[in-house]
Amino acid sequence: MDAQHASDDAATDPVAETLPRGLPAWVYRDERFHRLEHERVLLPSWQVVCHVNDIPTPGDYRLLDFLARPIVVLRGDDGQVNAFYNLCRHRAARLLDGDGDGWSGRCERGRIVCPYHAWSYDLDGRLIALPRAGAYTGLRRADHGLLRPEMEIWQGFVFVRCEPGGPSVAEMMAPWADTLSHYRLPEVQALGRVTLRPRPVNWKTIVENYADGLHIAVAHRGLSGLAGGSYRLEAGEHVMHMRADVGARAAAGASGRAYCGVLPTQDHLPPALQRRWQYFLLWPNLAFDVYPEQIDFMQMIPLGPGRTLIREVPYGLPDERRETRLARYLNWRVNRVVNAEDRDLIERVQAGMDSGVFEPGPLSEDEVCLRALADRLREAIPAAREPRPPWPTDPAWNP
Repeated sequence: MDAQHASDDAATDPVAETLPRGLPAWVYRDERFHRLEHERVLLPSWQVVCHVNDIPTPGDYRLLDFLARPIVVLRGDDGQVNAFYNLCRHRAARLLDGDGDGWSGRCERGRIVCPYHAWSYDLDGRLIALPRAGAYTGLRRADHGLLRPEMEIWQGFVFVRCEPGGPSVAEMMAPWADTLSHYRLPEVQALGRVTLRPRPVNWKTIVENYADGLHIAVAHRGLSGLAGGSYRLEAGEHVMHMRADVGARAAAGASGRAYCGVLPTQDHLPPALQRRWQYFLLWPNLAFDVYPEQIDFMQMIPLGPGRTLIREVPYGLPDERRETRLARYLNWRVNRVVNAEDRDLIERVQAGMDSGVFEPGPLSEDEVCLRALADRLREAIPAAREPRPPWPTDPAWNP
């Protein structure tokens, strides 16, 4: 069969015509769709703020701004971890700003004092003092404590959810609970400060790239060499899971081969996990990279239809072995290259989505995570099933 006939057959193949397709290009740039994503997808989802070990003593806190919702997680006087909206109940002024880095700090004197009118709250969020209190006739202080998002601590990581409903983080991660129990996640400590990386693309472009396995062999030669064909994907109901068993193969590159050569045995891990790199994407925008020697979280925070902030922090068990420190450095070198390669890829994709001529391409049976992500978004916002933005009154905008 010549190439022309093969092409003609493919064009009329009924199987090819029924393949699932990716999302339409307009949902990567449309302002109304972006607002609906906030309401129906992102605000009802779990977002990680920090680890409990980031705030070891009463008054320590960490900040997260998510879709205009300012959030603070802090350690109370009783040792408990609390999550609040970082807003005064008087005139909505922001309460805490962090100590220079914009995400961490400490409340001195065991209280939170508003910089606008000096309303004061204890570390449990109760309103405890306000100037000229006598002028607020009938004020019940108990009704004016700090507002709280929903909070869950999973494996030591502190999550918040701005709109309630849906499964817990523990329920979402239940299929991998036994595997992750080996990593002693409640004991990890931050290995560095938060890193913020702005990207001029839609948040879904980054998320889908993270869960795309086909591009590894094409665009990440070093990572592909490390994985050596072992890269696997599975799509769960709430979590996409990717994994690879790395090895010092010739194509792994200098940093990858050095990493495999120096990485010491992790006594807390079984043999099958000693060289396994795992990636977990929690619907819709939160990823955990789990390596033998460390774990990183990566959060894709939308700033607009075409702007996203990637927020990430690395963690690891206390380990002063030179080999572990070197392995962590080499891991960073490998992933620095991967991140640069991914930045080029996602900007290429976003430019295509913005072009006005792209029609969604077919998704193969190997692209199980991309299929699942697209289906989940179409379920939340039926308008995503339409090739063009529906009219404002079209019922497709409603679930």
